[in-house]
Amino acid sequence: MTKIRSGMVDVGPKKKTERMAVAKVFVRLGPALVEKIEDNAIPKGNVIEAARIAGIMGAKKTSEIIPLCHNIEIECVNMEFNLTEDGLLIESRVKTRAKTGVEMEAMVACSTAALTVYDMCKMFSKSIEITELCLVEKRGGRSGVYKRS
Repeated sequence: MTKIRSGMVDVGPKKKTERMAVAKVFVRLGPALVEKIEDNAIPKGNVIEAARIAGIMGAKKTSEIIPLCHNIEIECVNMEFNLTEDGLLIESRVKTRAKTGVEMEAMVACSTAALTVYDMCKMFSKSIEITELCLVEKRGGRSGVYKRS
């Protein structure tokens, strides 16, 4: 039987290129919690601003969380939040000039932001759902452009 071993991909020979990735996630909260967030009535504080900072921090720490992910210099992380009648849509956009992409950084940013929303709101509901985490778009590198259909 052949042993399969884990390992990092060698990106040494690659050239640095501009790279960008967009990810999204939805946090289903229910109308009552959406209203509390809109009214800034969550005891722990401003949910969206706490989640924004958490998302940025998550992107910066991705290589410490995902075992075989390269540590890359991130040039920009933007977090967007849109309240709906039933929840919160979170989108992250991460940019770099590196030898490997920032898809994982964008998805970790969304995940961390969503978990922060959950943590800040869980006192009001245990039925909060984090759903639909996905890569929306990526640009750069050998594989070029990807856009989710």
